[in-house]
Amino acid sequence: MNVKPNFSKNANQATTAPAFLSVWDMHAYYGESYIVQGISFNVHEGEILALLGRNGAGKTSTLRAIARMDDPQLNKGEIWLDHQPLHNMAAYQAAAVGLALVPEDRRIIAGLTVEENLQLAQIAPPIGWSLDRLYQMFPRLGERRKQEGVTLSGGEQQMLAIARALARDIKVLLLDEPYEGLAPVIVDEIEKTLIHIKEQGITTIIVEQNAVRALKLADRAVILDTGGIVFDGLASEVLENEELRAEYLAI
Repeated sequence: MNVKPNFSKNANQATTAPAFLSVWDMHAYYGESYIVQGISFNVHEGEILALLGRNGAGKTSTLRAIARMDDPQLNKGEIWLDHQPLHNMAAYQAAAVGLALVPEDRRIIAGLTVEENLQLAQIAPPIGWSLDRLYQMFPRLGERRKQEGVTLSGGEQQMLAIARALARDIKVLLLDEPYEGLAPVIVDEIEKTLIHIKEQGITTIIVEQNAVRALKLADRAVILDTGGIVFDGLASEVLENEELRAEYLAI
């Protein structure tokens, strides 16, 4: 009988720092499909965590469950952010305590300019980065502030989606496929932005099919397979482990 290798380890083995975001025994469903099957992992303050796996492994469902975007009755387990129980919150409450999800489709609001998209994010507290600071981080957005957001290029829309998240006072940034459809030079710009965000102490979880780039950016990695965790450790270990990459990432 062939037995799949188990590369998983306790999340605390990778670092001795206390957990900032903790997911414990989390289950999530997509319709009637049981997608996330009792996973547990920790993310530490200021880390970049790459959440990886093949299509259908449960990555996006995990992000949505953490952000409380789906029906809470269909999700089980505990999620704690800086000692606050996210699992008891609705999506708007999770956003108010510092969680921001940038979805794969970016959700730029049609009919609004770049600046109006950013201003809309700041209607209610907690307000994060000022417009001037956002334009300093994203000069292209400053140049196009009066342009309708949905008419921007794909890379510019991704920048706007990240800037809109930073317009709130956030602790954790959740990114779903931020590199999809972008030219390598634009991905370089996005990565420089994510490094700067990390330097500001913001914790980031990135789901990305371009696993090699995500791993080179990240501090740690969690790999999902059929709804469970098969690896939890340093991102560098995944890059160095050919068997693991071939088995679960096909790279």
